[in-house]
Amino acid sequence: MSNRLAGKTALITGAAGGIGREAAKQFCAEGARVVAVDFNEKAGQALVDEVGKTGGSIAFTRADVSRAADVQAMIAFAEKQYGALHVLFNNAGIFPDDDGSVVDTDEAVFDHVINVNLKSVFLGCKYGIPALLRAGGGSLINTASFVAVLGAATSQSAYTASKGGVLALTREIAVEFARRGIRANALCPGPVNTPLLQNLLADPKARARRFVHLPMGRLAEAKEIAAAALFLASDESSYVNGTTFLVDGGTAGAYVTAE
Repeated sequence: MSNRLAGKTALITGAAGGIGREAAKQFCAEGARVVAVDFNEKAGQALVDEVGKTGGSIAFTRADVSRAADVQAMIAFAEKQYGALHVLFNNAGIFPDDDGSVVDTDEAVFDHVINVNLKSVFLGCKYGIPALLRAGGGSLINTASFVAVLGAATSQSAYTASKGGVLALTREIAVEFARRGIRANALCPGPVNTPLLQNLLADPKARARRFVHLPMGRLAEAKEIAAAALFLASDESSYVNGTTFLVDGGTAGAYVTAE
């Protein structure tokens, strides 16, 4: 433990599972006071119980991050609980099975994905940036995706559109608030070994179709993406701002991979 986040309060959305859960654990291990936010209250409380056994400082609050009132409440909870907010990790997102080609995806599905994946980031920034400014500045991390910079014939049109929006919004914020002490970066993971993706790749053909494009021949682990978020949250990244922070094992840079 190097206490890279000692004295800092970090709020993480989508904290009950996957990347968010690993980030919460790593941030606590590095000395942060963590506010874990998720729609799944049972899983969120289980995270608090697990981290609490290690002596980490963590509190949970439930929120639907696509609703303005809930986002306002989670920011207020963080400041009331710990006095200030220094790191905001807008990480919550969904990838529904019925999100496919633009010609096949229902309008309701598209709207739902945009609300959870993109509108939630807008709301998090809208209400979180003033809190970061009240603390004297801080680090803003928004989870986008490698699909924000690549196209795919195995389409997920709503998800891709939402992550492209996150990437563009983050760049705008980074430029606007850089001289006010806020750094904003878009974390862009490649495919991550989560239950959601495991279900998709249970089909051998679907797995082979995707794995041939991965230079490292494997999926990322959630803890590897969380480690990248930790770097962006810490002062080690003090001159990193406005980046498309790809953590994809080289996938976005690949044309032909090794056999």
